Amino acid sequence: MIDWLETISGDIADFVWGIPLIVLLVGTGVYLTFRLMFYTFAQLPYALKLVFKKNLDKDAKGDISHFQALMTSLAATVGTGNVAGVATAVVVGGPGAVFWMWITALVGMATKYAEAILGVKYRGQNHRGEMAGGPMYYIEHGLGKKWKWMGMLFAFFAVFAAIFGIGNMTQANTAADIVNSTFNVPTWVTGVALTVLVGLVIIGGIKSIGRVSGVIVPVMIVFYVVAGFFVIGFNITEVPAAFGLIFYDAFTGHAWQVGQLGLSFKWVSLAAYSLTKPV
Repeated sequence: MIDWLETISGDIADFVWGIPLIVLLVGTGVYLTFRLMFYTFAQLPYALKLVFKKNLDKDAKGDISHFQALMTSLAATVGTGNVAGVATAVVVGGPGAVFWMWITALVGMATKYAEAILGVKYRGQNHRGEMAGGPMYYIEHGLGKKWKWMGMLFAFFAVFAAIFGIGNMTQANTAADIVNSTFNVPTWVTGVALTVLVGLVIIGGIKSIGRVSGVIVPVMIVFYVVAGFFVIGFNITEVPAAFGLIFYDAFTGHAWQVGQLGLSFKWVSLAAYSLTKPV
């Protein structure tokens, strides 16, 4: 049974991350970057300023602030994406995968921007009066009712991706494995603790998630950045050689293809941002 599942998963992975779809993903980013006239680069200073500025428009629709929306989006990115995703890409594709993740991230900003704008434009309110949106909404309301089936498929597969793919299972497994190897805590204990803690947060809805993310994620990011600088600092003499290896290896083997795999761990967090427009 396990062998069969591995075979099926391998076949699906070969198709999903084949050349046509990778060209589509990167090509879409390149097209939108030029079509938007490098808007994501030109407006980056304003976007950063907006994130850390308190919104004075009390009548604006939304459930959480600009800052909380960003922190909610980054909650899954810092860890699963920046650590697990990058490490996976480097192990599978070599150092050159890092270069292609850089390139894809640069043009991918335009793709994220476009999806976030559509998510806000075609969002609505659920039965509890909370803002709800995302690809399933703008597929149905943007493309028309006849495409509703595609939106439903996206929502269906997104659930499985969030649980079994690059979401809960990956994060919980990584945390449990690290705690077990470091402190010898049984993995099931970590699993139960995570279930209870996460449950207490998500039961309160997006407002509760935003408040918790606004406190925990900044601390997590600071530790992540500081730790990164410490690692670079202790190995500063190896940095030039590392850059040389990355650029050399980028154009050999299949580093370019695996780079998309690593970056895909980060894109799942977009849904959290596109669901709300800050108040």
